[in-house]
Amino acid sequence: EHSCSNWRKKKRKHIEPLTMPHKLESLVNDRWLVFVCAMWIQSVAGVGYLFGGSMSPAIKTALGYNQKQIALLGVAKNLGDAIGFVSGALSEVSPSWVVLLVGATQNLFGYGVVWLVVTGLLPDLPLWMLFVAIFVGTNGETYYNTASLVSCIHNFPESRGPVVGILKGFSGLSGAILTQVYLMFNPSHDSSVILMVAVGPPLVVLALLLIVRPLERSCRTNQRSDDLRFLAVYGFCLVLAVYLLGILVLQSLIDVTKTMITASGAILVVLMVIPVLVPFASVFISGNDNNSTLMKPGEGASNVDQNEVKTLIERSDIKRRAPCIGEDFTLLQALGQADFWLIFMSLVLGVGSGITVIDNLGQICYSLGYNNTKVFVSLISISNFLGRVAGGYFSELIIRKLSFPRTLAMSAVQAIMSLGLIYYAIDWPWKIYVVTIVIGMGYGAHWAIAPASASDIFGLKSFGSLYNFQITALPIGSFVFSGVIASNIYDYYARKQAGATSETEPLVCTGSVCYSVTCGLMSVVCLMAMVLSLSVVYRTRKFYLRLHRVSKT
Repeated sequence: EHSCSNWRKKKRKHIEPLTMPHKLESLVNDRWLVFVCAMWIQSVAGVGYLFGGSMSPAIKTALGYNQKQIALLGVAKNLGDAIGFVSGALSEVSPSWVVLLVGATQNLFGYGVVWLVVTGLLPDLPLWMLFVAIFVGTNGETYYNTASLVSCIHNFPESRGPVVGILKGFSGLSGAILTQVYLMFNPSHDSSVILMVAVGPPLVVLALLLIVRPLERSCRTNQRSDDLRFLAVYGFCLVLAVYLLGILVLQSLIDVTKTMITASGAILVVLMVIPVLVPFASVFISGNDNNSTLMKPGEGASNVDQNEVKTLIERSDIKRRAPCIGEDFTLLQALGQADFWLIFMSLVLGVGSGITVIDNLGQICYSLGYNNTKVFVSLISISNFLGRVAGGYFSELIIRKLSFPRTLAMSAVQAIMSLGLIYYAIDWPWKIYVVTIVIGMGYGAHWAIAPASASDIFGLKSFGSLYNFQITALPIGSFVFSGVIASNIYDYYARKQAGATSETEPLVCTGSVCYSVTCGLMSVVCLMAMVLSLSVVYRTRKFYLRLHRVSKT
């Protein structure tokens, strides 16, 4: 801190205008440029979101698959999206560009093979080979997520909540963004979407390959200045969410012309470029020089704020083998901690409840008599995005303003989700709108709060591995709550209404009873998740109190 103070004093005495080459160098090494580029990567990272609505119909038609075979390929997509242990481990020993390059290669190869088969350029492959190809292609996005999050959370250790929330928000919104860009080109074949998924994201990643990486800064940054820049990014996120929601609702209600689709897509592309004004204004207008440098490959990025952690813990013996809360844990060390499992199980219950509604939203709408489900799908997608952004923001406020643990925000979210689910179960008016918005935002908020909490408690060095372990909560929760509980309850009431016992007849349930029991049960599950989150709040309260005191000094 003393050296930083001297540096600032010298800078005030010798303020010289930066030349253009120096400004460009400063821009390339500006952590806000890294953050914006990571946002762009995340906006194309969710290739799996296009599988159900766009890619699977093309595969089914071209290859003559039945629904069971398509469902099996859907499992491959889900597994590829959830299993990120390799990308997490790779991020600990390799620079970010290697992680991104591996992900782009997998993305291109996996979905490239699928496109070649669907278009007939390759002979038909066995189902298991397409299973592997889709797994490999979708698994590429775990490398995008890991490299983006690890780089930015190390560059913004004092703003972990907002960073994770915004990046995860763009990942959740990537399906809608890619769809709008795809429609701009007026594709003549359904298989073209597979080609776009195979080629588009890798091209974006390759263009930004050397920019998204951890930076080492020589001095602490101005928190007030950072807050203003984050406020600008939040404003952009809100405008983007409203614009996309308007487009999606409009397209679901009326037949839009080709000109309208092209114009709306072009406006979307322009909107996506706007955030780059933040680092440009910082360097070229404000004249700020963050004095950032690229970290050496293999160097632990958490070294940037290691002194902060030592001061925070106020420990004289720093050579003990077992790390303490706030220090850098490896994944294996974290797996031996009760706090890690409490957060993970809370995530399983909370995310599992949310994904149950998301996975069954179409059936919920049909059971209530809504034929146009696209409006609600669009609404829950935008709510998911806003939940991720807002979850990161408010969880950071809880730490800075109240000195409470970040998981208090997750417990509050789970309580609100419980209320939304019980609202549906009681069959009150406008329940479909309430549950769509509340669950969409609550589900999204989990993915901003839980990873940031893990980085607070278990350090930054192995954040990639910790984050990718947390992702496995999604398939676990989806299988238990959606695949087993919700589906069986739905089938029970469908058989009861049909008065038939034949397993071969299609089962269709109508009325709020189809999912009211499920929502009631999920409401209880959310309360259980809230209790687990509150237990972490209690166990880590002293650590966050010290963290708040150190940040004020």
